[in-house]
Amino acid sequence: MSSTSFRQLPSPVTLSGNGVSLVPLLPEHGQALDNAAADGKLWQLRVTSVPAPGEMAAYIDTALAGQEAGHMLPFAVIDENSGDVVGSTRYHDIVPAVARLEIGYTWYAKRCQRSHINTTCKLLLLRHAFDTLGAVVVGWRTDNFNFASQKAIERLGAHKDGVLRHHALRRDGSVRDTVAYSLLAGEWPEVQKHLEYQLTRHHAD
Repeated sequence: MSSTSFRQLPSPVTLSGNGVSLVPLLPEHGQALDNAAADGKLWQLRVTSVPAPGEMAAYIDTALAGQEAGHMLPFAVIDENSGDVVGSTRYHDIVPAVARLEIGYTWYAKRCQRSHINTTCKLLLLRHAFDTLGAVVVGWRTDNFNFASQKAIERLGAHKDGVLRHHALRRDGSVRDTVAYSLLAGEWPEVQKHLEYQLTRHHAD
């Protein structure tokens, strides 16, 4: 086995902390995710790929097919204070041979945006990736016009690797450039302290 392989392969797991739970995505989450997407009509955002009404079942099926194939691990995001499913996120582009994965397909109901939920999800996902799975690198990709996403990733302390020109289709048929970021295992301890500090500040407010 290569010295850069995962310590253990990514598999369905529940991650919890700070009033948020990430649970393995299942077909039965469909209606609750439809409700979450309706908060802000997220499918209308040009620079994200939130499923429109009637598309959620196929969205979940595709995510679970990726899980079965070994290159995705999707989650539903639950706000423990309300019990509501408020969004979704996943590991994707999982490459066991080099202990690499990416975090993406992330979206939350409008009421949960710019809250502690995203910070908590990133902390849980990064902690599991680096400390449990033994990832060597975690990556992100986002639309070149999704400036909010770029700023959020950069606030984590991730390194901007570059821009993939003419890289992927948007929902409207246009082709986007993709901005790529990464975080190495050696950089994780400092990023973890930063995320924990942000959450401490949130709870103090």
